[in-house]
Formats: sequence, C-alpha cells, structure tokens
Amino acid sequence: MRIISGTHKGRRFTPPKNLPVRPTTDMAKEGLFNVLNNLVDFTELSVLDLFTGTGSITFEFASRGCKSVVSIDKNYRCVEHVRKAAIDLGFENIKTIKADIFKILKGVNYSFDLIFADPPYGLEGISQIPDLVFKNGWLNKNAWLIVEHPKELDFTSW
Repeated sequence: MRIISGTHKGRRFTPPKNLPVRPTTDMAKEGLFNVLNNLVDFTELSVLDLFTGTGSITFEFASRGCKSVVSIDKNYRCVEHVRKAAIDLGFENIKTIKADIFKILKGVNYSFDLIFADPPYGLEGISQIPDLVFKNGWLNKNAWLIVEHPKELDFTSW
C-alpha cells in the first residue's frame, strides 16, 4: 500500500496479510482527499479514524500534516500494525487505541475536527454511528463526519 500525497507521498507500507480488513483503494482515497483538499486546512485538523484497519486513511491524514490523528480498531493486529508502521514512517502525530468503537462512542469523549468511519461491510450498528457521534459531542464546531456505508443506508437526514 502507498501514501498518495503529503510529506510521505509515495512511501509504501505493508500490512500483514492476515488482517481482517477491506482496505480502501487508492482510487477511493484520491477521490476522498481531492474533495477534502478544497474544504479543509489539514494542518488545523484533529482527526479520529474509526475502524482503522490497515491505517491507510490514518497515514494519509498524518502525511498531510494534521495536528493529530487518533486511530481506533478493535482488532489487536490492526492496531499493532498501525502503531509500528507509524513509528517506521516517522509519524509523531498518530495515536493508536485498541477498543470497541461503539463502546468508545458511548463513553468518555473528546472532540475532533474530522471523524472518518469505514466500518466493515455488514457490521451491525453502522446506522448508529452518526447518532452516537452527534449525541455525545464528538465533533468540534464546523467539523466533518464521514461514514463509508452500504448503499442501503441513508444518512441524508443528518
């Protein structure tokens, strides 16, 4: 996998083959970040990456100079991979946490400028994510919540 832009543009990282993930493709990452480039100043952002998996999105945000990136996954191997890769890549603005995302969102909160959630397909409870984020004050004023979801879910009311 590679980082597509920022200070670490072109750097590669190799997640273990046995991670239970569905990595975001380079094309999807480019599309997401092309939109965000016109909407945010990355250097001013604190980011929360939920269901981090391989860390691909975390590394893109960190490479673009975000103030901080908190990366959460419930799978220990995913969290360890992101932690080790962040050290190998020289990122000091990444913090990794092993936790159940739904428990975290219901508990003690911090606020972020951007929350990115890319839950596994078919995961029960995806539709709860916006409600938990908004109800529990996870977003700063004028912040962004981005949830990748199946086409059957409709979040337009948020």
